[in-house]
Parts: sequence; C-alpha cells; structure tokens
Amino acid sequence: MIYFDNVSKIYDDDSVGLHGVTLKIEPKEFVSIVGHSGAGKTTLLKMILAEEKPTEGKVFFESTNIHDIRKKHMPDYRRHIGVIFQDFRLLPHKTAYENIAFAMEVAGRDEEEIQADVTHVLELVGLGRKMWSFPHQLSGGEKQRVAIARAIVNQPDLIIADEPTGNLDPENTFEVIQLFKKINDLGTTVVLTTHNKGVIDSLNRRVITMEGGKVVRDEVKGGYVL
Repeated sequence: MIYFDNVSKIYDDDSVGLHGVTLKIEPKEFVSIVGHSGAGKTTLLKMILAEEKPTEGKVFFESTNIHDIRKKHMPDYRRHIGVIFQDFRLLPHKTAYENIAFAMEVAGRDEEEIQADVTHVLELVGLGRKMWSFPHQLSGGEKQRVAIARAIVNQPDLIIADEPTGNLDPENTFEVIQLFKKINDLGTTVVLTTHNKGVIDSLNRRVITMEGGKVVRDEVKGGYVL
C-alpha cells in the first residue's frame, strides 16, 4: 500500500527530517512508529499526507507517486486517509454528531447516507448516547473516540494516528487502542506513532523504530524485518 523508496528530507536550515528511508506498509497492516522527538516520525507521516516533499527518493501510495499528484486531485487522494491527532481537533461549537457529519458533508455525501453512517460509527466507538454532546461536555477519551469516528466515517483505506493517546490516562489509552485494533481487524490499515511503551507491548504488532531520520529497527512480533 505505502512504499518509501530511499527517501530523504533535508530542511532549509540543513536539519535532517529523513535519511535514506526505505520501507513498505502492506494493506491491512497495523504498524507503530516509535522514536524520540526529532527522530523523523512526524516527517514520515507528512510525506504520506503529501504535506512535505522528499529532497530525494519517492513515496508511493499503491502504484501512485504521492508527490506527482496534482494539487486539484489532492483532496481525492486524501479521502483515502483518515487522520487522528493527539489534541483531537474537534470543532468546539458542533456536537459529536455534527463533527462527524461535517467530514461527510465535505466529501459530498447525501443527508440520508450521513444520518445512517454517523449513527453507525458513533455506536461503533461506544458513543451512541453522546451524539448530541458538545466537545466541552466530553472527557478526553470520549473526544478522542469522536475524532476516531470522524476519521473512519468515510471508510478510508488508511488511518494515520499521530500520538493519539498522548493526552489520555491509562484506562482511556487502553480503550482507544482496543478501538484501533477493531478498526484494523475490519480491514483498515493503521499507522500509529507513540512514545508509550505500554501501547507497543499491548499491540504485539509490527514496530518501526526511528532515530536521527533513519529506520534503525523494524520488528514484527519478535521477528526482525530489518
């Protein structure tokens, strides 16, 4: 699904975002990316989202070179991807239902489809009873579950979750990770960045470790890929 072919990113101040990264993420995989601040995790995600361009190398989504996509076609490409952030990024004056419905409206879905799908994803994330609550009426864990519902409602091929448990307590962290597992089991590829070793240990899935813009370890359930 995603292929990094010897990708490097050097910023204008000569700092290194990525250095010679080659890796492949297969459809329906669950991959965690770990590393200290500045290791290259965020740059790697931005490459997938076409928010940064490589200095060298190529990044492919399926058979398409992401950075050859024309600007007018970029919204179509990004509809294949759902993104979840540490700080939730919910619209404060919209209810849980409205936050998710808005994502469908932007994608051009009709009202009947929106009503059915929003209700369904809210039930999936365990918030059927909170659909008319505003973000300030929700706990941190509930806000993140709304953000997850918003990310999956348009049925993307890939979910990118950037430190999604960074603001959550251990109990909510566990619940959110179980939700990501469920989404992955339903066939969606998940790429997760995290600093939380407990999250990594509980997942028992593939882990890519980055350091200084390089992939220094790539491990699947105890067996090394790299």
